[in-house]
Amino acid sequence: MRCQFCNSGRLKVIDKRTSPGDKIRRRRECLNCSKRFTTYEQFAELNLKIIKKDGKKELFDSLKLLNSLKNACKNRPIEDIKFDNLIEGIKKEIRSNDTPEIQSSIIGKVVLNKLKKIDKVAYLRFASIHENFEGLESFEEKIGKLKDGNRKNK
Repeated sequence: MRCQFCNSGRLKVIDKRTSPGDKIRRRRECLNCSKRFTTYEQFAELNLKIIKKDGKKELFDSLKLLNSLKNACKNRPIEDIKFDNLIEGIKKEIRSNDTPEIQSSIIGKVVLNKLKKIDKVAYLRFASIHENFEGLESFEEKIGKLKDGNRKNK
């Protein structure tokens, strides 16, 4: 890191804070020219391969995840900021596995756990695709489990 004013490498951090989206904000001061500036750090995009149900592998794509979440949450009262937080939470949990490849079913379970806390209808929509619901019985079974879970939490 170099000073943007005098190009000196002699810097000190005078303040460090977290910003939205898991960014780290650092206020720096140049020890050469005494000028101050702010830098932001964030995690690099996941370099992770997803192993699909059919065995094919593809790179993790946040945009694809966002689109499937938006489909599940269509016409539901969920603000856009929740999508950002949801994706960041999912990525953080996936990152914690510390593996270069991960099964799509594991990602699906992570998404379902997060959606269940936010919106039950969106959870059911996502589950119907992720778990390949065959018919009404699958929906009824999942709804029954949701109701049982609500009764236990009360």
